[in-house]
Amino acid sequence: MILLDTHVLVWALNDDRKLGRKSRALIERNWAAGEVTVSAILFWEAGMLHSRRRLKLPSPAKNWRDEVLAAGVREIPLDGAIAVRALDLEGLPDDPADRFIAATAILNGAALLTADEKLLGWHHKLERYDARV
Repeated sequence: MILLDTHVLVWALNDDRKLGRKSRALIERNWAAGEVTVSAILFWEAGMLHSRRRLKLPSPAKNWRDEVLAAGVREIPLDGAIAVRALDLEGLPDDPADRFIAATAILNGAALLTADEKLLGWHHKLERYDARV
């Protein structure tokens, strides 16, 4: 199972060249198996970035979420265990969305697919893949 960071989901859905060939193949394999997941916080983050004009969504965040889930991506809801785990991620910057995404991956045994240098360089046993590869 893989968990996609916000920008990776956007890249995958937009067929963006920033997404590496190996990462695209990894997503396709996991998508076919029903094993592509995202943290629920991803939709909040994407909506916030869209409202700040830092990301263009094809439709309002609520509709986009419905479209993404209908396409087969599995959403992992935020819960108290994830919230508390996000507090204890030593060495990870204080970006709340990154913390929730990392905690979601850790507690669900998912590999994180990201291009975020802070997450990739973070010293933790969380399995990660660089989405640019």
